[in-house]
Amino acid sequence: MTSTQDLTATTTAFDLKAYLADRQPKVEAALDASVRPAYPDTIYDAMRYSLLAGGKRLRPILCLASCEAIGGNPDLAMPMACALEMIHTMSLIHDDLPAMDNDDYRRGKLTNHKVYGEDIAILAGDGLLAYAFEYIAVQTKDVSADRVLKSIAHLARAVGADGLVGGQVVDLESEGKDITVETLTYIHNHKTGALFKSSVVCGAILGGATAAEIEKLDKFAHNIGLAFQIIDDILDITATQAELGKTAGKDLEAQKATYPKLWGLEESKLQADRLVAEAKTILAEFGDRARPLQALADFITDRKN
Repeated sequence: MTSTQDLTATTTAFDLKAYLADRQPKVEAALDASVRPAYPDTIYDAMRYSLLAGGKRLRPILCLASCEAIGGNPDLAMPMACALEMIHTMSLIHDDLPAMDNDDYRRGKLTNHKVYGEDIAILAGDGLLAYAFEYIAVQTKDVSADRVLKSIAHLARAVGADGLVGGQVVDLESEGKDITVETLTYIHNHKTGALFKSSVVCGAILGGATAAEIEKLDKFAHNIGLAFQIIDDILDITATQAELGKTAGKDLEAQKATYPKLWGLEESKLQADRLVAEAKTILAEFGDRARPLQALADFITDRKN
């Protein structure tokens, strides 16, 4: 599990450690309350096992910070924040399956299928995905129906064949092949970046953002999502399993194309830094309200796992 201290970014303008010390416990409590034990016990236990396994909670916190950046009340975006983490957790459960990336560990714990079996793991992911949308629709309060509907539509598109699923397909089809930077970027903009975009954009929609504000935040999220994946590729090579909380070196073993493989480690880090710098510039017009987003962008390139 990643501690709050591990998440602290190098920023002099904003105390990210204090911000996370406030936000992370609230997200954890909301997640625990969102999926309660019920019958049949096995499926709810499996869903909670992965959902509550820790992690950075970066996507839900980005959602809350984005709502805050445009002057909205972040508490109203908490159901969306929880749903984003449910969907992210689903993607991790399915990504770890033998038919996909085949990993035994996630967030320092045995993966879902290693504890509950492949059949229950698949269903646990399915359960979290379906419930995420129900949770937004039922639990979002004091937000206009059109904003809620617009946010649900954005998130649904991010998860489907035009987003996460499509990126995963191209990723699987590209294993062991020489692919271009353009193809690799397509994979990561969809497999990873799409959910980052929804985290930021949906929080902004629920907070009442204008079309122009959404456009700028979408670009911000595009940059940090791609930077996040570049750093992930670097850490797969440079970090240990203990640091990552999952098996290190999986990309090399699976013969996957990565940014370090195409560009080298130094150039990959430079590209990630450039993306984050551009992302922070985009936020300039939002003023002090965007300082949490800026600090979170810094964390993207400074993190160790």
